[in-house]
Amino acid sequence: MRYLKPKQNRGTGFSDNDPMSGVANLFDLGLVFIVGLLIALFGAYHIEDLLSQTSELTIVKKSADGQMEIISKKGKTIDAVKVTKEKAKGKGERLGTAYKLANGSMIYIPD
Repeated sequence: MRYLKPKQNRGTGFSDNDPMSGVANLFDLGLVFIVGLLIALFGAYHIEDLLSQTSELTIVKKSADGQMEIISKKGKTIDAVKVTKEKAKGKGERLGTAYKLANGSMIYIPD
């Protein structure tokens, strides 16, 4: 007769009636997915230079209203400079001409 008794759930801590028992580790799975996605994005856009202490990097951003910002990184220091018309004017000499082609690439021809 002892074989006809229903099994008791001992030692697992979960009962068969708990609907959340199947989704207990989804938070951990989400964290692993986010870390994997960040690693893939860093590899796809070659942003490893932002994390390196010895690298030099320059990024030029242009907003929708036409304002430009130059972000430069040398070693551990990062500088951001907003370019305005007052800062861009000054004395200098012409070094060459730059052309933008139909496919979007640019060519520089020195004088």
